[in-house]
Amino acid sequence: MYLGKQVRLERILNRTTGRTIIVPMDHGVTMGLVDGLIDMREAVNDMAKAGADAVLMHKGLVRCSYRSSGRDIGLIIHLSASTALSTQGNTKTLVGSVEEGLKHGADAVSIHINLGDPNERVMLADFGRVAEACDNWHMPLLAMVYARGPEVKNSFDPAAIAHCARVGVELGADIVKVSYTGDVASFADVVAGCCVPVVIAGGERMNSDREVLQMVYDSLQAGGSGISMGRNVFQHPRRVELVRALRAIVHENASVDQALALMGE
Repeated sequence: MYLGKQVRLERILNRTTGRTIIVPMDHGVTMGLVDGLIDMREAVNDMAKAGADAVLMHKGLVRCSYRSSGRDIGLIIHLSASTALSTQGNTKTLVGSVEEGLKHGADAVSIHINLGDPNERVMLADFGRVAEACDNWHMPLLAMVYARGPEVKNSFDPAAIAHCARVGVELGADIVKVSYTGDVASFADVVAGCCVPVVIAGGERMNSDREVLQMVYDSLQAGGSGISMGRNVFQHPRRVELVRALRAIVHENASVDQALALMGE
């Protein structure tokens, strides 16, 4: 029995709690220059210092953010891309491979799928091929799955999110990333339909630290396994303190008030 995938997963999922704090930094391909990600080495250093479990980025950024000292942090290479300049921005295409991830020292790779998009079938086919390669190379796969398309009335509908999570696990993801449904009961249903860890996305910038921390806390009460949260983390004016507060909730079972106290709030 080969243990490569398990060894790599344990660099992302805390082996004591089974939970994770992932900070995606792949936004530049989609959006261009993004506040908080101009200096990638500083951004990764801050996340490592604060106690995040992994960062996620496109292959070309690894050379701009390699850590030669200090606390280690997991690396996830993102294989999907599209830009906001396109009329088909919800159609993701593969721009990397599992083999490239291995060459860059990645602990996992990730893909992005938008269900309901007119080109859904292309993205699902890519998902299948990447999942097969991940199994062949013993590489963990994180699948970001969202409901986004002309027939999708509400991408935050609990049934749609549960569908997204189910597609992720059925097609071979080792970790599934979806939007939060908005309440503990409905998100518990999402988690119940998955036999792999489910983490929540952060989405657009939120209005307050309490709102961010409460969402994370509630998702854990529903059985979630942590977060994969980008802009609400790396664009925060005190992002190191925020990640430490998130770590207290995710890995130390702190309450929202206790986490806020760590931030001096």
